[in-house]
Amino acid sequence: TLKDKKILLAVTGSIAAYKIATLTRLLVKSGAQVRIIMTEAATKFITPLTLATLSKNEVHQEVSSGASWNNHVELGLWADLMVVAPLTATSMAKMANAICDSMVVAVYLSARCPIFFAPAMDLDMWAHPANQANLKKLISYGNHLIPVGIGELASGLSGAGRMAEPAQIVEVLAHHFQKGKDLQ
Repeated sequence: TLKDKKILLAVTGSIAAYKIATLTRLLVKSGAQVRIIMTEAATKFITPLTLATLSKNEVHQEVSSGASWNNHVELGLWADLMVVAPLTATSMAKMANAICDSMVVAVYLSARCPIFFAPAMDLDMWAHPANQANLKKLISYGNHLIPVGIGELASGLSGAGRMAEPAQIVEVLAHHFQKGKDLQ
């Protein structure tokens, strides 16, 4: 059900970004066309070269990079679906409040397609009222939450806040497209 679907994958700066290589491979293997954008912080966890190689497309990090301008509007219009994974507390706050200082938020604000997001943060950050308020805001805008997992976190603590596993994310996206097909 993902065959020929245009998936825009937005990666933000979390240790969970290491899972994005697997997510990219699964999406490509399912027949999806995958384009990737990243925050600068995300590049500290996984390289754009790795994701460009796996997606077979250039990875964009900035709206403007010297002499060239990357069209955030074009990317937002190209996609059948945008998924932000992992979504950090910082990027969640910026998306919820239209603080447009990265390629990820610029494309998010320009996108006309359904948007899914898979948060990743430590359990106390996840439970904090400020993050829960931003989460509710994003959902109220019509975005779709891919629920966090429960388990061991990078801090060594255990609880809610793990980014959903790549296979789960693919399943959620496939279900979205199948649901739309069932309505036709």
